[in-house]
Amino acid sequence: MKAAIFKTYGNKNSIVVEEVDNLIPKDHEILIKVKATTVTAVDAIFRSGKKFFPRMATGVISPKIKTLGTELSGVVEMTGKKVTGFEIGDEVITDSGTNYGAHAEYVLVTDKDPIVRKPKYLSFKEAGAISYGSLTALPFLRDHGKIKEGDRVLIIGASGSVGTYAVQLAKYYGAEVTAVCSSQNALLVKSLGADRIIDYRKTPIKDIHSRYDIIFDTVGKYSIAKTKHLLTPKGRYLTTILSLRSVFDMLRTGRSKQKSILALTGLRKNKEKTDDLRLITELFKNHKLRAVIDKEFTLDTINKAFDYVAQGHKTGNVVITF
Repeated sequence: MKAAIFKTYGNKNSIVVEEVDNLIPKDHEILIKVKATTVTAVDAIFRSGKKFFPRMATGVISPKIKTLGTELSGVVEMTGKKVTGFEIGDEVITDSGTNYGAHAEYVLVTDKDPIVRKPKYLSFKEAGAISYGSLTALPFLRDHGKIKEGDRVLIIGASGSVGTYAVQLAKYYGAEVTAVCSSQNALLVKSLGADRIIDYRKTPIKDIHSRYDIIFDTVGKYSIAKTKHLLTPKGRYLTTILSLRSVFDMLRTGRSKQKSILALTGLRKNKEKTDDLRLITELFKNHKLRAVIDKEFTLDTINKAFDYVAQGHKTGNVVITF
């Protein structure tokens, strides 16, 4: 089978597509033939090797993860002897989490991983761009932001993978949404439900004067110190990026009414992820959510996909199709 092998850190041809040994599922494993996966912003950060905390996960000296990628859709090719919930031929949506490996023709997941059957109303391309963005945005807003109807929410990076889902989910919960993005993505983000658009190139964060119950910084560009003037007295600043600053801010504001919250949503229990994935697919069925796909690449051109994502201006998701 073909797989994109993570050879070295750097931004030029550091991932090589090679033939590797076929995968054989163990008792509780499921072999999936990948139909679509994505290159996320986190994948691009991993490839670059420039940031300290991500490198602690991927390997300090050289990459210890052979193949990147986590979210995918595909077809069950083979199951282990003790797998009972899925059969050969089932179309599925899953997330391989910290096992990675989705940037390949086949991937192994366990029957305990977040995996659900793909509804017929979703294409493989759409289904392959669901788990990362939605399973990040949902717990941030619902569990950590404690979002409720009528809340005023500011979403920074509203046109990215997490951001596009965050806008839609915030509207689902009845919030008033202000989205920060570029003017070229304003119409798209507006179509997702945003009530107001702020072009970050024209209006810096420091010049915004409104107050928000939740600030969701999906790109980790700011901090609670830089956005404190935008928070209500009990407002919550949510950030997805693990850094020394975000950890310090979370500890510093732990007993304050205004809080900075960092959550590692990828490390949640698999049952929680599975339940949320079921909820997400239902929201797609009811037209409460849609996947935003920017560009599509093949496995053989995956370095180009990484290069594009690394520029930091993708809209929604960059998909790899098979």
